Amino acid sequence: MDRLTADARATSLPGLEATGWRLTPDRDAIRKIWRFATFSEAWGFMSRVALVAEKLNHHPEWRNVYNLVDVTLTTHEADGLTELDLKLAARMDKLAGATPVEIDHQADLVCACGT
Repeated sequence: MDRLTADARATSLPGLEATGWRLTPDRDAIRKIWRFATFSEAWGFMSRVALVAEKLNHHPEWRNVYNLVDVTLTTHEADGLTELDLKLAARMDKLAGATPVEIDHQADLVCACGT
């Protein structure tokens, strides 16, 4: 699997950034953080994504804290972003629908659990 070319990056990344995906500062990866209304909604999203990830044989790095789902995508065998990451990002966006996202990835994330 080859890393994204400069042309592919120029074409694809602006569209992803418009939906809340951000390049990570320390590696060739993209990250997005969704804020669901409840833990159950967050878990349901993760379950749906897991089925897609299995079909693609491409699995996200992610963590869940109550209503937050924090995802990083990169292709480890290519040591960076590939078309597979773009495909999974688009599928995740579709599954998440209009769920709010955290744009500032440097800010402290606080879940809706009250802690």
